[in-house]
Amino acid sequence: MAKNLEFKAQCQSLDSFYAKLTDLNAMHRETVYQTDTYFYVPAGTDRAISETCEPRLKLREVDEMPEAWLIYYERPNQDVSRYSQYQLCVITEPSTFKNLLTAALGIKTIVRKQRELWMFNNTRIHLDRVDDLGQFIELETMFQGQTETEAIDEHQHVKTTLHLETTDPVAVSYSDLVMQTQKYCASVSTVS
Repeated sequence: MAKNLEFKAQCQSLDSFYAKLTDLNAMHRETVYQTDTYFYVPAGTDRAISETCEPRLKLREVDEMPEAWLIYYERPNQDVSRYSQYQLCVITEPSTFKNLLTAALGIKTIVRKQRELWMFNNTRIHLDRVDDLGQFIELETMFQGQTETEAIDEHQHVKTTLHLETTDPVAVSYSDLVMQTQKYCASVSTVS
C-alpha cells in the first residue's frame, strides 16, 4: 500500500493561511467540491491492525468529473501527525458502483466538502470547508522516492511555517465527526 504522513486540525477561519501559504511558496492546484460516501468495512483478520488503525472505505465523487475514486485506508485515530496506508482505484461508472457497494456493504455516512488543494513539494495541503462541521486544514506528505527522514522533515517544515501548533488537532476522520454530529442531533431531538 502507498503511505502518507498526515495531520488534520480544525480552524475558526482558513483565511489566515493564505499569507502563510505564500511564505511557504505553496502552489494552488484546484478548488473542488467532493462527496465522500463511506461504507461499512467488514472486520479484517489481522487483529493487530484493526486495534490500532480503523480501516475505512469511501467512494470519492468530485463535481463535474465523470469518474470517481474508491479509496481504502488505514490510519490510527491520533491527534498528532500519523501514518496512513492507502490504496485507490479509478471508478468509471460511479453511480453503478455506488449502488453495488451500498447493496453489499451499506452506507456508513456521507461527507460533503469544498476542498482547496495546495502543493508544497510532496505535501498536499487541503483547506477544507466541510458541510455541517466547519473549516479544517489537512496535510498529507506523500512518500514518493524520498527517505522517511526527508518526508518527516518536509512535513514538519510545512506544519511550522503554517503555525499549525495554534490549531485544534483532530484525531478522527470527517466521517467520524459527521456521525458524532448526527448522533448528537438525534439525541437532542429525542429529549425535546
